Amino acid sequence: MELRQRLRLLSVTIAATPLVLAGCTADRLPGARQVNTAPPQLTVTPGDHAGDVPVSAEVGATVKDGKITSVRLTDDKGAQVPAEPREDGSSWVPAKPLQNSRTYTAEVTATGGKGRTTTQKATFRTMAKPDNRQAVTTVLNFAADQTYGTAMPVVVTFDPAIPKEARADVQRRLFVKTDPPQPGTWSWLDDGKQVEYRAPDFWQPGTKISVRSALEGLPIGKDAIGDADRSGTSKIGRQVSLDIDNATKQMAVYQDGKLLRKIPVSLGKPSTPSSSGTMVIMEKFDYTTFNTMGDPNGGYIVDVEDAQRLTNGGEFIHAAPWSVGDQGNANVSHGCTNVSNENADWLMGITQVGDLVTVKGTEVALDPGNGWTAWNVGWDEFAKGSALPVPVGLRPTVTVTATPQPGPVAGGSAPAPARSNSGG
Repeated sequence: MELRQRLRLLSVTIAATPLVLAGCTADRLPGARQVNTAPPQLTVTPGDHAGDVPVSAEVGATVKDGKITSVRLTDDKGAQVPAEPREDGSSWVPAKPLQNSRTYTAEVTATGGKGRTTTQKATFRTMAKPDNRQAVTTVLNFAADQTYGTAMPVVVTFDPAIPKEARADVQRRLFVKTDPPQPGTWSWLDDGKQVEYRAPDFWQPGTKISVRSALEGLPIGKDAIGDADRSGTSKIGRQVSLDIDNATKQMAVYQDGKLLRKIPVSLGKPSTPSSSGTMVIMEKFDYTTFNTMGDPNGGYIVDVEDAQRLTNGGEFIHAAPWSVGDQGNANVSHGCTNVSNENADWLMGITQVGDLVTVKGTEVALDPGNGWTAWNVGWDEFAKGSALPVPVGLRPTVTVTATPQPGPVAGGSAPAPARSNSGG
């Protein structure tokens, strides 16, 4: 009798134990995973019923306890507006500027734990076309369907200049995509008239670069607004560089690090010296006219052949048959690099807009912004000019030189700005 009672008690204890342990596991064990089944909390911008929204607006969304899984933007006729997310996912950027005085609806869905979703709609109206704000004229140097050199920077110029307090907002609307990826940054000139984009090192030959200056309708400061949305997609060609030395009066021409030719040159005379620095070929002309009338150093009008622009101020490489006797011996130009007809013609067939040109040993240094001067400073100095944080780890791996070595090198619409050809 006593033995049977003890066995019954033991069996009750064993049967009860798993229930007790299960209760402890669910309620008290540290580190137990809790599944959040609450729906995500979602906030969309522009907000519902917002008015006077700039046509540069993006669809922004913040979410708690979930992630964004769908974004749809439609106009007041029900047509979907194409858009793509920023890399950080902070907003969705319409592929084209929105239209003035139109109504749009953003529909955003977020998904949280156990697949629970939250969808929020926001209907907003864009501002009327402003008539009391100054339009900031923008010019993008990166045209579509071109082949550029490996030192080609992306350059946007502004008139009037962009004040410091507005530069971050402007920079956020400047987009560069590269294939293969070669990240870089934008850098502002101190006067705010120009911003340039490049990577720490030269672009890889064959790189595809797409650029968009999405500034149409963007409020810039209190009284100005962006004038246009400009874009271009082009590729990077072969690697060519020109190294000009005033000491020897010689130009060395390299392709993929291999010396192709040495060319005698005549640079700017002491009263009108050529600039020393690292430049980029900006434009090429089979024929053009230099007009320096009014120059205190002596004005003239002359037709020239095979001219390649290096600076805004009018420094070119060009054919100068009148100075062949001085080329390789003396400087007699008004700041340009003079070469023979034969060498100028040969150069036109070798070079591309965006090729690197380095001049050294002259009496004056290249001024920032006198042309495309992104390569005239080192990467660390260049990156300091960004109005937005530069990604950590974006540092150069190869020292920039005027004569890139063979092999791969690492590495961004509107017509180019009209300029007078002063020449020399």
